[in-house]
Amino acid sequence: MNIIAIVLHIGAAKGIHMHLLYPCDPFNKMKPDEAYEEEFSTAQHAGFTWFPFSYEDFELGEFKPRPKPAFAGEILYRGWMLTSTRYAQLQGAIESLGATVAVSAERYRQCHYLPEWYERCKDVTPKTIVLLKDDDFAAALSTTGWSAYFVKDFVKSLTTSRGSVARSISEVREVVDLIERYRGQLEGGVCIRELENLLPETEERYFVFRGKAFARDGVVPELVKDVARRIDSPFFSIDVLLNKEGTARLIELGDGQVSDRKKWSAEAFIEMLSASLTN
Repeated sequence: MNIIAIVLHIGAAKGIHMHLLYPCDPFNKMKPDEAYEEEFSTAQHAGFTWFPFSYEDFELGEFKPRPKPAFAGEILYRGWMLTSTRYAQLQGAIESLGATVAVSAERYRQCHYLPEWYERCKDVTPKTIVLLKDDDFAAALSTTGWSAYFVKDFVKSLTTSRGSVARSISEVREVVDLIERYRGQLEGGVCIRELENLLPETEERYFVFRGKAFARDGVVPELVKDVARRIDSPFFSIDVLLNKEGTARLIELGDGQVSDRKKWSAEAFIEMLSASLTN
């Protein structure tokens, strides 16, 4: 019995039938990329089977999980952020080999793009106006009464030292231009959010897996449980901050497959997946 067959057998014995798909090391296609090495090692020890694939090859139109003959079952991707179009291509590539995805392209988009989840959660998150890059920002924002703005595309904010906060309409345009310059493109469009009085040191990331919300310390706030009930996706992350009044505010949703663990240890993260799959 080869090593892949052995691992498959161990995973089945532990009741784990979902397999993990990781991007591989560019120089060794049988190893995970170093960014996922700790998580991969923990997952393997917990009984998960895994398949590495070359992200670089995938971008060139080739999807070759290794070992290809063993590729089957339900696949949960853990890797770099993908556009919704690229993720749909990944789903198609996975299904073309006879496997299935744990998260469909539709569900991926629902949590990955802010406008897709905003209407379901608008009462617990900062007010947001969605625009196209060439829209008239001044006209769109003229009646908001907001004193400052947080500017991002559908997925990410400006992560340079400049940051995404704008104090005027002209600064909104400046941030949009910088996002496009540094990231190469605006993904989806522009989201302009009211800048609330939030306490950045209180930020926490939670995960929802198969309908159940999880916290790294085991304490799940009511807001997170509420949001978990509103979103119909198998695996997503929820980012929460407190405002200066002590009220929890939803800041971001993300597809769980492409969400960093942040403060979560690899052990806590894999335990969450394992417990949900074996119960």
